[in-house]
Order: sequence, then C-alpha cells, then structure tokens
Amino acid sequence: MHPPQHLWPVTTTNGPEGMKIGGMLLSDLAQEFGTPAFVLDEEDFRGRCRSWRDAFSGHDVYYAGKAFLCHRVATWLKEEGLGIDVCSAGELRTARRAGVPGASLIFHGNNKSAAELAEAVAHGVSLVVVDSEDEISRLSAVAGSRGVRQQVLVRVTPGVEAHTHAHITTGTDDQKFGFSLSTGSAHRAISQVLAAPGLELVGLHSHLGSQILRPDVFELAADRLVGLMADTARTHGVLLRRLDLGGGLGIAYLPDEKPLDVRDFAPVVIDRVQKACAETGLPMPRLAVEPGRAIAGPTTVTLYTVGTIKRQPGLRTWVSVDGGLSDNMRPALYDASYTAVRAGRTTGRTAEETVTVCGRHCESGDIVVDSTTLPADLAIGDLLAVPASGAYHRSMANNYNCQPRPPVIAVRNSTARVIVRRETVDDVLRLDVE
Repeated sequence: MHPPQHLWPVTTTNGPEGMKIGGMLLSDLAQEFGTPAFVLDEEDFRGRCRSWRDAFSGHDVYYAGKAFLCHRVATWLKEEGLGIDVCSAGELRTARRAGVPGASLIFHGNNKSAAELAEAVAHGVSLVVVDSEDEISRLSAVAGSRGVRQQVLVRVTPGVEAHTHAHITTGTDDQKFGFSLSTGSAHRAISQVLAAPGLELVGLHSHLGSQILRPDVFELAADRLVGLMADTARTHGVLLRRLDLGGGLGIAYLPDEKPLDVRDFAPVVIDRVQKACAETGLPMPRLAVEPGRAIAGPTTVTLYTVGTIKRQPGLRTWVSVDGGLSDNMRPALYDASYTAVRAGRTTGRTAEETVTVCGRHCESGDIVVDSTTLPADLAIGDLLAVPASGAYHRSMANNYNCQPRPPVIAVRNSTARVIVRRETVDDVLRLDVE
C-alpha cells in the first residue's frame, strides 16, 4: 500500500487487479458511477462510531453533522447508538427524516433563527447550546410560547489555544463563538440563562477547534470549565450535571501524521475531569463529545480522472483532474495537505515523478494535492484516489463554474449503493429564474 494503510478506509486492499474498498474495485466504481465521486466505506464508518461509543461508555457521543450528513448516514448513527450535533434547519430536518428522535440531538450555531429554534423546540431537541445573549432571550421566548422549559448548555470560550490553523481555532477569546471566560461574559450568560423563564441550564459546552492532535488542550479546557461549574455552584447554588467538551480530534492526511486514537484519548479526558471535580468537590458530570472528522474523515476517498498533464521544465508538472475546488475547498481555505495514488491500472515497479494535482476551476488556488509522487507513466484517463476525504468535502461542496456536485457511493461487502446522487447541470440550473 502506498501511501501507508492508516490513511485509507479499513477495508482497503491493493492487489494485481487494483485498489479495492469494501470489496469493490475503485476502477469499476469509477466506470459505473463516473468521477469525481466520493467512495465511503460503510464498515469503517460504523466501526468508528462503535469505537467512540465504547470509549465514552456511560457518557454521550454526538456525531458532528457538519462534517458530512445525509439520510443514510443519520440512519447509521441511530443504529450505532450515537446522537447527532446539528447546526441548521437543514441538518435538523435530515436527522428528523431519518427518524432520529429529538432526545438524540443537540443544536449548535452562533446565529440560530427564531424559526430554527422553534423547530428544535417542537421536535424535542434534547439540548440547545446557547451562543449569545440575543439567543438566550430569543430561545426563552420561543420555549415559553410553547409552555416548555428548554434544556440548554452555555457555550464557553475557555481561552485555550488548540495549536491548529487560525481559521479552524474556536476556543480562544477573540472570535464569534460562545462566551469568553476571561472577560466575564460566560458568568453573565449563566446568570441570564438562570433568570430566563423558558430555559433550564443543565451544563457547559466548549469547542476548541478542528484537526487537533494534542490531548493536553482538552485537559486544560476541562480544568477551566470545571472551575466555572464550581463558581456556578458557589454563586448560584446550582449544580450543573452536564459537560460537553466538543469535538475537533484530528486525523491523518499525510503518511507521517499519526492521529490520536479515541481509545487512548478518552481515558485521558475522563480522568482529567474526574480529578478536577474531586479537587473542587463536585460530582462527576455526564460528559459529551462531538466527533465529526474523526469518524467520517478516514472512511472516504475521492476518485478523479486525469484530464491534462502539463510538464513545465525547470518548474513543476501539473496534473489536472475533473474536480477540485468544487468538491474540496479545504486546501484553498486553510492550506490543507493531501496525498494521492493512481488507483486504476498497475504497471509494476516504475519510475516516479513529483507533481501537483490541480482542479479544473478558474482559480490558481484550485489545488487538490500540492506535492505528491505519482508514476512517471501517468496518462490522461488514469484514475486517482485521494484518501481522508470524508469530512467537510461533500458538505462544503459547491457549484463554482456551474460544476455539479459529486455523488457519495457507500460500499460494503462487495456491494455499492448511491447514498447521495450526482447532481446534473439541469439540477444546477433548476433554480435559475428566466
């Protein structure tokens, strides 16, 4: 396997016929469903759900729907015993259509509309994470009009640097999410929620960012949040029984990256919360975590077809594929790095060439893989596979240059099925008003 096996879905094999996932040849999938396409290993996805559920046994695991959510994925999550973190009416309705009960949902967002809050309350969403003083008032009014008290968590920005890209860091003070601990706004938000007749404060929430590879940042956040829970008990006489530490655990995108395994991560976090509670005289709260990328990311590969090869002596070789910015915005958004392999024909041992894989869109920043090694006999029509494509690829996909978005093909036990169909140009144009 090149690159290393840990970058690929768990059922990936590579033999004389070519690369397989879920018992299906990627070349056969490309021929049947076209490219670009996302190929999702259902067995791997379900296995990662179970690993998180088991590692946090006795606590709650909410899958972060923003990473990738569709009807079928929501059904898998329900069957594997995970809840879902939603942050829009669209994600909420996707979960509802799959039969996910409100008790298994948690609702996020820094600017939830009154209509979204009303839909969440009507569906019985278990927890709403309040993110602003405006929302506290808005949600209290919505819940009160329905004669209920909505359980909420206050989102706290604990002032913890996650050591990741600035665009995906969310636990520091100066940003749009939550209530800052250091400025006192978190304490004021707690007081405001406690005074709101339509709300019941049950705990605290934080989310430090994405693609985090260090457990110590979660430990520091746990210390600070437990401290705020202790302050709340002393000041208001209210014992908070829920603590949500968010998600953000990173995955491997490159061969030399070794992400944390949840089986190693969970005991560290749980132990730190237990110790912090013991030091402050608080009982252990029920924890929650919100993995998204850590579940979806490694389960999926993107298939592309090579359309153009442009060799520039003394500069670089550009390999253009039939997708790019419209199916993976991450390299353009925050310099995300990937690797790629030729997944179709094999030629045995051959010379290699360092190339840049680029997309077909009208942007010089439309890069799929900035630098990777591919066979020197790479040719137009060859199939490329890019691993670690399951998180934020399809959910951020767009129609730039009127490009239709790719399908998602789930594979398992030598069977393939479309779980999100490919858009057509007619789909893209259907919203145009003549």
